[in-house]
Amino acid sequence: MSPVTCITGPNGSGKTNLLDAVYYLCYTKSYFSAYQQNSVQNGLDGFRVTGNFNRQGKEESISCKWKAGKKEIYANDVEYEKVTDHIGVYSAVMIAPDDTELINGSSELRRKWVDSILGQVDKTYLEKLMHYQRLLLQRNAWLKNQSVKPSADYTELDYYNAEMDMDAAYIYEQRKIFLEQFLPLLDNFYHRLCGGKEPVNVVYTSDLSQKPLKDWLAQNLQHDLRYQRTLRGIHKDDWDFSVNNLQLKQFGSQGQKKSFLFAMKLAQYAYLSKVQGHLPILLLDDIFEKLDQSRMEALLHIINGDDFGQVILTDTHPERIRQAFGTGAEVGYIYL
Repeated sequence: MSPVTCITGPNGSGKTNLLDAVYYLCYTKSYFSAYQQNSVQNGLDGFRVTGNFNRQGKEESISCKWKAGKKEIYANDVEYEKVTDHIGVYSAVMIAPDDTELINGSSELRRKWVDSILGQVDKTYLEKLMHYQRLLLQRNAWLKNQSVKPSADYTELDYYNAEMDMDAAYIYEQRKIFLEQFLPLLDNFYHRLCGGKEPVNVVYTSDLSQKPLKDWLAQNLQHDLRYQRTLRGIHKDDWDFSVNNLQLKQFGSQGQKKSFLFAMKLAQYAYLSKVQGHLPILLLDDIFEKLDQSRMEALLHIINGDDFGQVILTDTHPERIRQAFGTGAEVGYIYL
C-alpha cells in the first residue's frame, strides 16, 4: 500500500496551500497561479518555502525563495545556477477541482499541460520551447513594427523564420512521440476508473502535420503582416479528446469528463514514473467532492497499488477519509 497523508479541515483552513507548497518545491512555481506575487502573503514582499525530500534513501532539503521579482532555488543550501536545472529532479502530479478546464478550456491550457510534462523529462525540449517562445515574441514585434515603419530589409525576419523552423520541428516530433506513448496509459486508466468499454482517443492537430513551419511562415507572411502576429506554428497546436467516438468537450457527459480527466492525470503519473525512473508525488485536492462512490473506490484501488508512491490528499470531511482509507500503518492524518 502506498504511503498516504490525509489533510482534513474546513474550507479556508489552508489545505490547498500545503499541496501547492509541495508542487512549488518540485517545479518552482504554483500550480494554481501563473503570477508569483499571488503566492505572497498580504503585506509582505516575498516568501520562502522549504521541504525535505527522500530520494533513493538520501534526504535532501529544497528551498525556494522569491522576493521583489527574483527567484532563488537551493538544494541543501547550495543555490542552483539556473532555476531550470531543478526541473525534473522531483516530480508531482496534481488533481484539483478546476482541472476540467483541460477538457473544456482553450488549446493554450492543453499545450501548457503537455509542455509541462515533456519539459521535465527532456531538457532539449524545454530549451527549444523557451527559445521558440522568445523568437515568437520577437517575430511578432517585428510584424507590428512593419505597420509603423515598413522596411524592405527582411534579414531579421529570415533569421526568426529559420530558427523557429528548427525548434518547431523538434517540438512537433516529441509531441507526436509523447502521444503514442501516452494514449495506451490513458485508455488503461479510463477503463479501470469507469469499468466501461467505451473507446477513448486523443488526436493531435498541428500545422506541421501538413508541411514544415518555414513553408507556413513564407506562405502566410501577408496574413501575418495584416494581423501583426504569427498565425501558424506549434504555438497553435491542440489535442482533441473523444469518448465513444464523440468529441468529449462538446458531447461528453459530466461523468465521462471526470473519468477522462482523472485518467489523464493518472496516465501522466505513469508516464513520468516510467521515463524518470522514480515515482512522483500524487497530490489530490478535494477530489472526493467530484467523484461518485464507484469511481472513488476505483481510484483508491489504483493509488493503493505498487505503481504509486506517496499520496497527499485533502478533504473537508474527516469521517469520509477515515472510512475510505481506514487506519492502516501507511496512512497519516493531519487535521487543520
